[in-house]
Amino acid sequence: MRQITYNAVQHFMNGKSFKSSNTEIVVSPNVTTFKLFGNEIAYKYNDPEKTISITNCGYQTVTTKERLNAIPGVNIQQKNFVWYLNGQEWDGNLINI
Repeated sequence: MRQITYNAVQHFMNGKSFKSSNTEIVVSPNVTTFKLFGNEIAYKYNDPEKTISITNCGYQTVTTKERLNAIPGVNIQQKNFVWYLNGQEWDGNLINI
């Protein structure tokens, strides 16, 4: 895992702002947003259950997969150009984990 990924996920999970290169964590009153190249790829809602949602924003890239895989509870694998999220085929659309 790249250092930028590790740092970004630590800030994302702890609700702290972060910006480095193509990665940014934005903290709002109700949600913490994980951005990659300006695309919002993950959300951590400040609800009692601390719900996390992810999406690949239509970009099945190595970097997107790495950033998302660093989030606890996310395991994305790829086979024959198809992404699998926690063992289930995933089209990349927004999903709660």
